[in-house]
Amino acid sequence: MSPSSILCKIFRCLPIKEKKILFMSYYGEKYGCNPLYISEYLAENRKDWDIIWAFTKPEDHQNIKARTVRYRSLRYFYELSTCQVILTNYRMTADFRKRKGQLYIQTWHSSLRLKMIEKDAVSTLPANYIEMAKKDSQQIDALLSGCEKSTEIFRRSFWYEGPIIPTGTPRMDMLIQQNENLRNQCKKKLGIDTKEKVLVYAPTFRKDNTLKYYDIDFIQLRDSLERKWSGNWKIILRLHPHLVNLSKQISEGKPYILDATDYDNIQELLLIADVVISDYSSLIFDFAFTRKPCILYVPDLEDYTRNDRGLYFDINALPFPKTMNNVELTKCIDSFDFSIYHHDLEAFMTKIGSYEDGHACERVVKYIEDTVG
Repeated sequence: MSPSSILCKIFRCLPIKEKKILFMSYYGEKYGCNPLYISEYLAENRKDWDIIWAFTKPEDHQNIKARTVRYRSLRYFYELSTCQVILTNYRMTADFRKRKGQLYIQTWHSSLRLKMIEKDAVSTLPANYIEMAKKDSQQIDALLSGCEKSTEIFRRSFWYEGPIIPTGTPRMDMLIQQNENLRNQCKKKLGIDTKEKVLVYAPTFRKDNTLKYYDIDFIQLRDSLERKWSGNWKIILRLHPHLVNLSKQISEGKPYILDATDYDNIQELLLIADVVISDYSSLIFDFAFTRKPCILYVPDLEDYTRNDRGLYFDINALPFPKTMNNVELTKCIDSFDFSIYHHDLEAFMTKIGSYEDGHACERVVKYIEDTVG
């Protein structure tokens, strides 16, 4: 038996504490995604809850509205074993055993997927992850969904037969609400003038972590943006966290590019964005709810879908314009038509059966309170 299992066994003898909830995001690496927004809604509207966050570096998160604990420390296993609710956006580790009387809510980390996940992508996943995922799914009490299409994907792919709750996606609330004061605060935090326009370039990773497909001509891109939509433009680079040590290879020596790869909360980047360029990342579906331009840059489309990961949608059927090189990207910006884009977005939202209306956090907290009493 592992040391962590021994600790959990000891702490499981202690009583579960009512209205104590433990949050985690990406195994303690981030204060973000769905758990962040549920936590902050709970802290603002339900003062009687004891809110705990687990972080790999709790010292970096001392100003949040919650107690913090170091992920997988002695204190972490105590809090995990005695909390009434556990809420995370990723799989729990193999040594986790939910207690009778605990509520385990899985939010996952997207509103809708483009890349195939879990059972649908089993050939690309390590055997130990598959074993962990199956065990985790058996312990989940509720899985959140942002649309009918996500519910369908989860039901088929997640090794899970329990309730899938049509709450909407908590991290979507702030994008739908579009609070201008919050938008300006986020810009200020990043050192961006409130009058500057922002493009966020946020591609996903490739399985070999190559950067060769991130070959956008950023000077040409900036010129295209200024020509089409005027104003002064700041380009924000947000690579996948897997590539945090490589992002400087793209941004170094380019003062017009702000490298935000290690920025905790990507939703804040989407909030301040006037345009997003991405590829196969699920963030394209989040940004769609802002109704602002989202453009796909996919020079490796054929290779990616053949050798890296299958997709849930034909990329040509998505409402986002597709480009495969810098010439096409420039032409796309020059000819961008909002009326066509918005029409295609609305048709897509209807097709996927979206639940999003900006009140997901409220529904999740109500579900928790109705369930635990």
